[in-house]
Amino acid sequence: MSTSYYDENAERFFADTAFVDFSAGRRRFVEALPPGGRVLDAGCGSGRDALAFRQLGFEVTAFDGSPAMVAKASAHTGLPVLHLDFADVAWREAFDGIWANASLLHVPRRDLPDILRRLRSALVPGGVWELSFKLGGGERQTPGRLFTDLDEPAARALIAQVGGLETLAITLSYDVRPGRETEGWTNLLVRRVG
Repeated sequence: MSTSYYDENAERFFADTAFVDFSAGRRRFVEALPPGGRVLDAGCGSGRDALAFRQLGFEVTAFDGSPAMVAKASAHTGLPVLHLDFADVAWREAFDGIWANASLLHVPRRDLPDILRRLRSALVPGGVWELSFKLGGGERQTPGRLFTDLDEPAARALIAQVGGLETLAITLSYDVRPGRETEGWTNLLVRRVG
């Protein structure tokens, strides 16, 4: 997955996302976590959510694939944000929850099952995972970025293909960023089983 788009546009992306109120989007995930639990913010971007989880008393580990975003997120959160690609995730049963908000959507569809299995292994049994994709079907290319869009049937099929996950909820929502309110999102909350 190329991160050059985010390296080249880090200032604008940070400004567009870091201070958006996403508390409603985090609510069901936070409610499913044990108090003070260990959270992995996978593909943390600006660090907005990692900071919120830390402020709520969770033990937070965050990473991003873009060196420029790692620097922005580290400065914003005060956390030692890791520079890591999804394909390099190697934790085993280390987290009570994984937050992958608008990050896995840049993984090519053919690679998603393997990447999701890596992340599933990072969860403790019974751990929860929130992930989101732009609403749609298939892959599309925009200048500098690949998007894998999913609707509910495709999301359910992906989770079944990965295995070892139970779907707790799938919801549709709309973007909270100003000027993007018509962009739909498919949001999944899943739990590791076994």
